[in-house]
Amino acid sequence: MCGIAGLLGPSGAGAFTSLKVMTDAIAHRGPDAEGHWFDGEQAIGLGHRRLSILDLSEAGAQPMQSVCGRFVIVFNGEIYNHLRLRRVLEAAASGTKWRGHSDTETLLAGIRHWGLNETLRRAKGMFALALWDRETNSLSLARDRMGEKPLYFARIVDGWGFASELKAMIEAPGMVARLSRPAIRAYLEYGYVPEDHCIYDAIEKVAPGYVVTLRRDVVDVARSAYESFPDLVETGLARREQFEGQSEAVLLNGLNASLEEVVEEQCLSDVPLGAFLSGGVDSSLITSLMQAQSDTQVRSFSIGFDEARFNEAPYAAAVARHLGTDHTEFILSQKDALDLVPSLPQIYDEPFADSSQIPTVLLCSHARQAVTVALSGDGGDEVFGGYNRHVTGPGLWKRAKRIPRLGRKIGAGLTSAIGPLLISETNPARSVAKRLGLPITTVDKLARLAPGLAEATDFESFYRTFSTTFAHPEDVLMSNGADTANKLLAEAFEARLSPAERMMAWDSVSYLPGDILVKVDRAAMNASLETRAPFLDARIVEAAWALPPEMKIRDGKGKVALRCLLDRHVPHELIDRPKQGFSIPLDQWLRAELRAWAGQLFEREDLFELAGLCPVPVRRLWEMHLKSRANNGQKLWTILMLLDWLDRHQLRLSETRIQESAT
Repeated sequence: MCGIAGLLGPSGAGAFTSLKVMTDAIAHRGPDAEGHWFDGEQAIGLGHRRLSILDLSEAGAQPMQSVCGRFVIVFNGEIYNHLRLRRVLEAAASGTKWRGHSDTETLLAGIRHWGLNETLRRAKGMFALALWDRETNSLSLARDRMGEKPLYFARIVDGWGFASELKAMIEAPGMVARLSRPAIRAYLEYGYVPEDHCIYDAIEKVAPGYVVTLRRDVVDVARSAYESFPDLVETGLARREQFEGQSEAVLLNGLNASLEEVVEEQCLSDVPLGAFLSGGVDSSLITSLMQAQSDTQVRSFSIGFDEARFNEAPYAAAVARHLGTDHTEFILSQKDALDLVPSLPQIYDEPFADSSQIPTVLLCSHARQAVTVALSGDGGDEVFGGYNRHVTGPGLWKRAKRIPRLGRKIGAGLTSAIGPLLISETNPARSVAKRLGLPITTVDKLARLAPGLAEATDFESFYRTFSTTFAHPEDVLMSNGADTANKLLAEAFEARLSPAERMMAWDSVSYLPGDILVKVDRAAMNASLETRAPFLDARIVEAAWALPPEMKIRDGKGKVALRCLLDRHVPHELIDRPKQGFSIPLDQWLRAELRAWAGQLFEREDLFELAGLCPVPVRRLWEMHLKSRANNGQKLWTILMLLDWLDRHQLRLSETRIQESAT
């Protein structure tokens, strides 16, 4: 894994200095080496920070030029099938000479032979890259299909700039850091800044599966999809038709073969490698496949909590004992969380409110002491139907839509009225939920979901009930602003999917790249750790969508196919429990160790003004939470992460406001 940055337009010594500042800002993404390349005549500069994983020699250093001299590339990520691509290239172009064994060199050879888009279609991996074409004087930016690796770009005074992270992007010469009000509204709604927004005005994110082409003196941006998520789904659905009539056993064997192949490729590394193991289906299956292919003990890592209700570390330890991995467990305390909180605005350079960021950052930090690469189970839920909403959502909406909205509103009102009873730790409903095999957070979610269920007008608005923090951000904003909700996928595409599959697809293009992958990338890169997600390999995504829906969700359980494969490695009883998610006891922590920190931020009138937040409703949420009249932990955390981020970045934002006033 690495960090990349570049400038197209600015020239001279000042441009080189600016590019060096940009790459220094992301040194954590690549602490092993740095490199810069400039073409003064065309005013193009590319910068790279290297975390050495494959080909540790100078032959893998970047920026890298093609043998023919036409292309120059900076690349962040891994191409897992690059050795296969090399064999194809060698067969197609006899006499191919390789300087080393890096995947970057393979990419350049492929681009020379097939062109950029075709090479990216053939390449299976996670990546963000920038390619300068000396023949066309154009700069192409590209990102992997699922959005694992980040890439930002923006128009600047003399041309264009790009970078892996905003902390580098805002160092580009002439970059003006203005807050985006629509992005703040979207952030409050979802708890993260969605892919089609950026917290800074005028900065964009390259869309997953797309190539963006820039020219020095051309303001317009050319965009083309080389292979997007809907393309992967279409391929999978076509195969589903071909596979119709085949037995479940045959389909499972095919999926297992694909997973074995992908895991084997992702275990290719010239540095120590391990796995994140939570004890759930996804990470347990990945770790099982790794251990089955390894002659030595796989290093596995898990994190738990000192509060038993949220602690899943014992499950991970049981799976590790059965598989025989070399397992390390870390326990997260309230003090650990308090010590980490001040660093979060710097690690996540946009406001980010998924509270599982805390254990993720600490897990990555601890794992990095032993390994440089870690495989994870990320993406298994989105691709194979693992979230509770995938399992219960369609049936719940089918029943709820029969009830007039007035009736649903009355029900929501009753739920709100008994809110203090619902959130009580002694609430009998918690015991009932446990006996029914439901997750520990079921009762809390019921209290939160009821109002959204009352307002839902169609299936997509019902889905947003599960995925939003503030359904109505205007409740806490001084200005209403425009609604940030956009259609996630084309209606014609959605019409081919079952209701549960629609939820999975929506999660794959919104929650997955905007929340899950941001959380893991920034946490891992902060520790200079590379993470890999086999379930997000294009071949696995296609294979998953080729399965009939009943092999994903059946008899009230999700990820049926993965469970069947895991049964081949791990006893069923070690895994069969309600899905909990990577939850932390946030509600309790905000009433205890984090209370003083939160209270200070809620008194900062300057930050409320900068955010455009209305203090009265926010402080009302805080007061109700402290009195245990409501569990407002997630809403409060969302606001706190915004305020804390603004506190960290307000100097730069203040400088921008001074510039604006001067003009």
